[in-house]
Amino acid sequence: MSASVAVAVGVAATVSALAVTRPWEPRPRVLDLAGDLRVHDPALVAGAEGEPWFVYSTGDVNVGFGAPQVRRSDDGGATWADAGTAWDADTDPEWVRASIDGVENFWAPELYEHDDTWYLYYSASTFGSNRSAIGLRTGATPDPDDPAYGWTDQGMVVESVPGEDNFNAIDPGIVEDADGNPWLFFGSFWGGLQLLPLEWPSGKPPAGAEPVTVASRVGVPDNPIEAPYVVERDGWYYLFFSRDLCCRGTDSTYNIAVGRSREVTGPYVDADGKDLVLGGGTPVLGTEGTMVGPGGQSVSRGHLAFHYYDGTSGGDFRLAVEELAWSDDGWPLALAVRN
Repeated sequence: MSASVAVAVGVAATVSALAVTRPWEPRPRVLDLAGDLRVHDPALVAGAEGEPWFVYSTGDVNVGFGAPQVRRSDDGGATWADAGTAWDADTDPEWVRASIDGVENFWAPELYEHDDTWYLYYSASTFGSNRSAIGLRTGATPDPDDPAYGWTDQGMVVESVPGEDNFNAIDPGIVEDADGNPWLFFGSFWGGLQLLPLEWPSGKPPAGAEPVTVASRVGVPDNPIEAPYVVERDGWYYLFFSRDLCCRGTDSTYNIAVGRSREVTGPYVDADGKDLVLGGGTPVLGTEGTMVGPGGQSVSRGHLAFHYYDGTSGGDFRLAVEELAWSDDGWPLALAVRN
């Protein structure tokens, strides 16, 4: 990998084996976080100046009947406080319980605003299974303190069935193309990352739409790739994704990589020109020091949010947020979190 496309993951003079940053390029900035940071799979909504920030994340079966958790920051993403859950047992999506056995909590939510409506996508599954579904709720605001707050369940967006589908319907990420058309990126292991067109205002796919594979880990057992998130910047669509193994504490090998395309439909290639469908991916962030297995990422207003496993707390998961920088040739630069 050449220095012009490598990605910085060290600080100051420290250069990791993953990446290099040229000294004259912009430097990313890691936010010094405090408060309630026990977050997994963060969906970040970074507010404008003076506005609150929110993170929706994977739920806990012991809190709010497993609904996505909500945290709020009133100081530009520095300090985070518990703000409850997106719903509770009384408003639990009954269709999930009726169709997918064993669901205890809802994973990896996504938040997207369109035409004054917020769309909250969420994942329903059990670990190691592709009997899964992505559901949708809509509301007026992501802010639980707003009098207009509340989510209306809109049911299923897409599902996967063992023996019928070679994909896993979890980990939603939404982007609009240049014409304002919405697209859903999703997937975990199995056949890799998928792309599905959606329609406004329903936020669901048109009749007859079928997923198309946009990224895979060719030659790697079990195809460990998931958590797609696409960002448009300067005429490019950047597909961030997590690869390798999460959820193993300090034994996790999770890391974040990226590819890009001029078209939302792909093909997505890495900095060396390798198609992501053929196993490509430019490293963004990996394990360094006591920050183990970063992944489950989202991007909002130029800020990358992700979780990692903290070597100083026995491998418990933690939230991290940083302001991305970009290389001269248009690749995202990130820094390792320092504990």
